[in-house]
Amino acid sequence: MLSSPYLYAFLAVLLWSSVATAFKLTLSHIDPISMLFCSSVVAAVVLWGLCFYRKVCRFSDGWLRISALMGLLNPFLYYLVLFEAYNRLPAQIAQAINYTWAIVLVVLSIFILRQKVTFRELVGVLVGFSGAVLVSSGGMLFIPGGLDAIGLLLAFSSSFIWATYWIVAMRDRRERILAFAGNFTMGAIYTGLFLLIKGGISCNGPGLAGSVWIGLFEMGITFVVWDRALRLARNTAQVANLIYLTPFVSLLFIGGVLSESIMWSTVVGLILIVSGILIARR
Repeated sequence: MLSSPYLYAFLAVLLWSSVATAFKLTLSHIDPISMLFCSSVVAAVVLWGLCFYRKVCRFSDGWLRISALMGLLNPFLYYLVLFEAYNRLPAQIAQAINYTWAIVLVVLSIFILRQKVTFRELVGVLVGFSGAVLVSSGGMLFIPGGLDAIGLLLAFSSSFIWATYWIVAMRDRRERILAFAGNFTMGAIYTGLFLLIKGGISCNGPGLAGSVWIGLFEMGITFVVWDRALRLARNTAQVANLIYLTPFVSLLFIGGVLSESIMWSTVVGLILIVSGILIARR
């Protein structure tokens, strides 16, 4: 049973589905910058531990320079923007809009990598973004201004940053876990410097506990669990498709734990977003 790729895949989906709720709960006790610093440190420690356990600590030329660039994009800029979006928006809205990163990735591939767009991809992009517009409306399509405009802008920006990160990562030939360890180490350094300029960390017990959970299961261990699922799978595509359950399972946590009233526009919008991704994906 422990060798089943589906077991690892469902575990990864379950853990990633919990993080939107964890973001919102933790942000009620700690500010976004302090939360990012604590969770980045936890993720870096866990990932370095995995690197030493797997004996993959082989550093290539330019390793530190690449880590500095990648760590600036993720975790520093990406999570700083994403956490502030969660701080301003209902969790269901922020997580649904952030999920459009896969649609944005198709668009950036066309403009940055000069890849030709197919009709199928164009349809997928339009379907996906129509879902994002519906989610952004908060169920009030003809009554603008119902949600925090800055929060919506930040949520969309996070999807662009995350897509950009993966465009850059296509050229990254470092061992995956070692790359993540370097990125999160640099991200923790950037965030620490930001905190020094800001005036220091602000943290309490619940805020620290939530940050540890995020560092472990959003940023660290779950990537390894997911990687394990894909490595064990005979048909990688069938297992990989399970990741699209994540935003819907996340809504169960958001509704059950945060007691947010899940809006019809969020559910229908997410269905459109995921449908757009499946149609447009390369």
